[in-house]
Amino acid sequence: MQTYVNQLTMDDMIDEVPLSKYPRPHLKRDSFMCLNGKWDDGCLVPFPIGSKNAGVDAEGLTEYTYERKVCIKKEFIKDIIILHFGAVDQIAEVFIDDKKVGHHEGGYIPFEFDITDYVKPDVSFKLTVKVKDELDHTYPYGKQKYKRGGMWYTPIMGIWQSVWIESVAKDYIKDIEITPYLDRISVNVVGGEAPFNVKVSFKEETVFEGSFDAPFFQVKINNPKLWSPESPSLYDISIATKTDEIKSYFGLRTVEVSKVNGVARILLNKKPVFFNGVLDQGYFPEGIFTPNSEKSYEDDILRLKSLGINTIRKHIKIEPECFYEACDRLGMFVFQDMVNNGDYKFFRDTLYPTFISKKKDDTKGKHPEETMYFFESQMEETLAHLYNFPSIVYYTIFNEGWGQFDSDIMYNIVKAMDRTRIIDSTSGWFWQEESDVDSLHVYFKPVKIKPSERPVIVSEFGGFSYKEEGHIFNAKKSYGYGGEKTKEALTKRIEKLYLDEIVPAIKDGLCGTIYTQITDVEDEINGFYTYDRKVCKVDKDVMKEIAKKLKI
Repeated sequence: MQTYVNQLTMDDMIDEVPLSKYPRPHLKRDSFMCLNGKWDDGCLVPFPIGSKNAGVDAEGLTEYTYERKVCIKKEFIKDIIILHFGAVDQIAEVFIDDKKVGHHEGGYIPFEFDITDYVKPDVSFKLTVKVKDELDHTYPYGKQKYKRGGMWYTPIMGIWQSVWIESVAKDYIKDIEITPYLDRISVNVVGGEAPFNVKVSFKEETVFEGSFDAPFFQVKINNPKLWSPESPSLYDISIATKTDEIKSYFGLRTVEVSKVNGVARILLNKKPVFFNGVLDQGYFPEGIFTPNSEKSYEDDILRLKSLGINTIRKHIKIEPECFYEACDRLGMFVFQDMVNNGDYKFFRDTLYPTFISKKKDDTKGKHPEETMYFFESQMEETLAHLYNFPSIVYYTIFNEGWGQFDSDIMYNIVKAMDRTRIIDSTSGWFWQEESDVDSLHVYFKPVKIKPSERPVIVSEFGGFSYKEEGHIFNAKKSYGYGGEKTKEALTKRIEKLYLDEIVPAIKDGLCGTIYTQITDVEDEINGFYTYDRKVCKVDKDVMKEIAKKLKI
């Protein structure tokens, strides 16, 4: 692959170009020019404005302008030049030599612009990105808040995922959709021109090679190796046309709900599975939304596996694709949340359902039309964007009532787009009629499971706090549930919770748990690890023994 990275030398790349690996593992081709690094305005891309790594103070800012010079070599150019943005929060306007190229609103989903008519080979041009972020709740915003504290965190602004350029032929493959089964895959190719020449290999050994005249086809896999956290088997696939070739991968796995001995269970590859998981907010001390490197995601996954954890609930944040690729490759289930928008009210969304009633008709008292429209459109874009990652086995639509409306309708939209995964319509409370699971949040009382026709997931619980001196974000104020003073006391309390409440509930239909959380996050000190990831706050051996007992 011929790679151009900021026109720097390889030695410069190591120090000056963060997160410079190819950013799109399911549509990889031999054209990649990374624009990460220090831009002319002084910001280190792709770290968001306000983060330590970005080098730009965000205090008082709601708008910011990025600028840099770019030169695209003649030998790099094919027919079409595409400028890609992994994610920009919240509104972005892009200019080339002061001519407007495009506009995007959102904050968590990739977008791109065709810039072919704006540039010339071997001639430098000025790339300008103007961003605006007033933390408008019309758009997805997750845990961001200007007055951070408690369960709310430092807000970000601007570019926070990779910026890059590729050049493609006119009849290029725009996208692929791979649906896995136990012994085959269905492939839908968007764009490109037939015939489609396909090659599938496993550990560099070819297992299929053939040609198809239609963009939708199936590939049968002999002696299939199934994907699971214990054995994360992945197949490589290439699809070539006369003018284009892309490389991707897939895992063979199925996820479904079925009764086993009269109890509703979630099955992976036709066998009952227990999801032993943790909540993951996706925050990092130096980069807030953005880790120091792609390896940071791998390290977090391996930290969890060392505790016997097999599931990450990615909490109201969509990560760069390298995170999901690492989960696929290393073997980690992902419960993926949609990113909430709409206003949050403490009494309405937290206090009332926690202590008074968890019932509410979400077809009444709706949010503004524009807010609801934006949530639905972002939800659909999320489903399309993440479809090919086998580690994602579960989607959460609404969390704890935040921005919730018409959840039964949203469930049916999601189910129509993706029948390969479990759908949790309303995590925590305000359940309506449609959902694949009963989803509970339990923090202030014992975990008790009632008989149900659906699998039961305790999608949040625990959250016990412990302050590890020397590894604290805020020495003056901390947040968590039920504090302990030593690592030993914290481990003992967690062990008692799992053994006394979680393990006995499995026979009654409990199929998974999500402990709060993987690491401390700013004021929150309820992680298995400290925020800087330097200290494990629990006994690993005890956690692994607990994991052995979480079986169906």
